[in-house]
Amino acid sequence: MVSPGGEEERPLLDSAQNDCPQRKALPALCDPRRLAHRLLVLALMCFLGFGSYFCYDNPAALQTQVQRDMKVNTATFMALYAWYSWPNVVLCFFGGFLIDRVFGIRLGTIIFSSFVCVGQVIFAMGALLNAFWVMEAGRFVFGIGGESLAVAQNTYAVSWFKGKELNLVFGLQLSMARIGSTVNMNIMGWIYSRIQDLLGSTGHSTLGFTLMIGGVTCIFSLTCALILAYLDKRAEKILCKEQGKTGEVIKLTDVKDFSLSLWLIFIICVCYYAAVFPFIGLGKVFFIEKFKFSSQEASAINSIVYIISAPMSPVFGFLVDKLGRNIIWVMFAVVATLASHIMLAFTFWNPWIAMCILGVAYSLLACALWPMVAFVVPEHQLGTAYGFMQSIQNLGLAIIAIAAGTILDSRGYLFLEVFFSACICLSLIAVVMLYFVNHLTGGDLNWSAKKREKLQKLAAAEKEI
Repeated sequence: MVSPGGEEERPLLDSAQNDCPQRKALPALCDPRRLAHRLLVLALMCFLGFGSYFCYDNPAALQTQVQRDMKVNTATFMALYAWYSWPNVVLCFFGGFLIDRVFGIRLGTIIFSSFVCVGQVIFAMGALLNAFWVMEAGRFVFGIGGESLAVAQNTYAVSWFKGKELNLVFGLQLSMARIGSTVNMNIMGWIYSRIQDLLGSTGHSTLGFTLMIGGVTCIFSLTCALILAYLDKRAEKILCKEQGKTGEVIKLTDVKDFSLSLWLIFIICVCYYAAVFPFIGLGKVFFIEKFKFSSQEASAINSIVYIISAPMSPVFGFLVDKLGRNIIWVMFAVVATLASHIMLAFTFWNPWIAMCILGVAYSLLACALWPMVAFVVPEHQLGTAYGFMQSIQNLGLAIIAIAAGTILDSRGYLFLEVFFSACICLSLIAVVMLYFVNHLTGGDLNWSAKKREKLQKLAAAEKEI
């Protein structure tokens, strides 16, 4: 999203135009040129996606309650995740376009945040009305806003923190997202219990009120979007800057030019995440039934992947940046994930070990896999490549979510874990193929960071000549 070199590399604070009118000195917290103001903006950016990530896994945190109160089986329960993913099979291509060409970053962020809020309210109303189809409709509306809001969040980050600060800002945003998921996993069951005590019984009304309270986080994030829009508009006037844009250019015709390496990256992405997110969606009851955990203990262990991801994502991002060798890191992450699923499937070892391994592997893969796309496609095709990658990831998650629920209903957790292990094996095969394809074609995916930097400098020098 940030082009190498030129003005894109300078922080926003240094980009004030010389022809801007001189303004009187402002307090540090009110001056967009000052660190204190930018830290305030950074906090708002991080909280922008908090509500979306908190509510995304509401079903996972309340799996037992949802299935009992709404009287649905696991396959129907997992449809709640599928309905979130369906709109994003298409919207991943157009989220950036809508922000750039139709709404603008400020209005776009408010609209997408509003979709998240309205979707969560409909989701909760479905429970209050004892109508599961209304809950599914709510998740569909929620999904329309969720993924596009992440695009808007990244666009704000590029607009305010260009240059050296950007990777750190992305890492902090991801960490805050994982904190939202973690808080959800550990608090929603407790909220349900408190409302149950107030109402004197379980049932769809108790579930509905619990989900409505969870929606308060979405209102909080919408408030952050409104404040951020005001501050960005104000900074635009003070600094004489343009409104931020995604920089994405989507051309579906570019798909025919994608290399074999890029298609293998897509396969790794789909097969890997298919064995992580649906597993977390079903994990709480798994730990209760197989390992006899209490509900609170099951929530804690099911959230450990996100807990580990919060601090480790920036660390692994820095490590991969400094060392390179992306394919090796991805291979290590996939093998570690396969080992964790095998441990959970075939042993009764303390599951904290397997889940901690999964958390580390998940964090590492995200930092090593997604940047590889930029190494195998030209810059003008990056928007299409990332849009397509997110699109097929959502398609895979929607299909696998329903498949996982069906397998669990008909075969049980052992077969489900074997299924997830098979998905990881497919991902591992794709990684090995990518290693050899990259080696045979002389690709740069597995170069060390030093070698890549050296060759980039040589290429830049040749262009100047």
